[in-house]
Amino acid sequence: MQLKAIAGSKAQTRSTKEPKSLVKLRAILNDAGMRKKGPDESFANFEKRLHDQLQTVERDLVAEELERADVDATAIQVEGIGYRRVLRSKQTYMTCAGPVEVERALFKDRGNDHEKALVAMDLKVGIIGKFWTPMAAEQAAWVVSQLTPQSAEELFKRMGNMSPSKSSLDRLPKELAERWNDDSKGHEEALRAAMTIPEEAVTVMASLDGVLAPMKDGDAVTKRAQAAEEGKIAKGPAGYREVGCAALGFCDENGKLISAVRMAKMPEAHKASLKKLLRAELDMALSLRPDLRLVKAADGANDNWTYLHKELPKGIEVVDFFHAAEHLNAALASVYGDGTVEARRRFNDLRHVLLEEEEGVGKVIRSLAYLEGKHPQKKVIQTELAYFRKYQKRMRYAEMKTERLPIGTGMTEATCKTLVTQRLKQSGMRWSQDGGQAILNLRGWAQSERFDQAWAMLAATYRTEITILNNVVSIRAV
Repeated sequence: MQLKAIAGSKAQTRSTKEPKSLVKLRAILNDAGMRKKGPDESFANFEKRLHDQLQTVERDLVAEELERADVDATAIQVEGIGYRRVLRSKQTYMTCAGPVEVERALFKDRGNDHEKALVAMDLKVGIIGKFWTPMAAEQAAWVVSQLTPQSAEELFKRMGNMSPSKSSLDRLPKELAERWNDDSKGHEEALRAAMTIPEEAVTVMASLDGVLAPMKDGDAVTKRAQAAEEGKIAKGPAGYREVGCAALGFCDENGKLISAVRMAKMPEAHKASLKKLLRAELDMALSLRPDLRLVKAADGANDNWTYLHKELPKGIEVVDFFHAAEHLNAALASVYGDGTVEARRRFNDLRHVLLEEEEGVGKVIRSLAYLEGKHPQKKVIQTELAYFRKYQKRMRYAEMKTERLPIGTGMTEATCKTLVTQRLKQSGMRWSQDGGQAILNLRGWAQSERFDQAWAMLAATYRTEITILNNVVSIRAV
């Protein structure tokens, strides 16, 4: 209805001059070809032509709004510091509809010759990084968190809206991470303060793990050369280091995961900052819902269990059942042969005992101890038997199932896969500490349903109040 009113407004008397963008929009609506395609034009071409022209109108409207936001005063004040206008210049900005060129005023602190000139319009609007409008930056940040910059560039090109380059898409997450790090503690506290726990949640699970990722400072060549000098065969992912992953999951009365807060940190000693972050998230959850039952879960890594047991509040501790089953399979395969009929039969039987029978882990330990006695030369079964004995108290699977508590770390495994592996371990990739964390920040917010909240806080840091100073007189030394 509004567009019809615009299109039919020719007969109306206009007391003011219309914006150029509306003139173009009216021309589009009055163009018969826009309302009815020509006989030789395919619908696809018509649709593309319409989209392109509407994008042109959107760019014009955004450019006009930016020009209106410009501050062309003689002097301004920003955060208590006075600035004088020094010149006007044109700059290209990336908008959701594509690039627009805008002329705006630049201001300089005359008392500081080393400081760069600032653009009041950019501060007022909240221009992000290298001249992204806020909405364009938000869209680009989300897309590049899911895709490589090259794939993201292709996606935007095919969509026919904005057209950022691969290099600008690569720079944007790093710029955002630097801004976030200016007050990461405050931002993270604000995100936690807005935590929403599903009403149907009865259990909260805290878990952490890690996944290897290719690093620029991994020094793969040197490591392989050193192995060769020592007469060893270089196996495994040389040049890879462990990215820490953690998750806080909320489960219903049946132990089914409802929602989760997922987080990851690039390689660091003992996952130190990741552990602090997980503890802070858990503390917030329990302060909001002290009735939640706490389950702490991990595989058999000693460092993980030292943290979960000693540094988190008391709760039910469980070794991931699927990891335990893998250790059981390894023990049996060492005796009966990997993949043999007897190994599979024995594994299925003992796996059922471990999962379903009361004191099942004790029965599994006795079975493995019997096999160890019959095959004392088998080192693998000795190792796996020690594993089950060490974590016996954390393998009460049948009891936990009866209480409808989660017994697996699937949410953490999924965090490792979807948060890290799918984005950081593509062919030919190598990551710096800062570059990888910039991507993990964005992906963590998206997978925790916090992207919009985090973005609102981040975008707000780019907006600054501008005060126009009146009656400013320039005084020059004689």
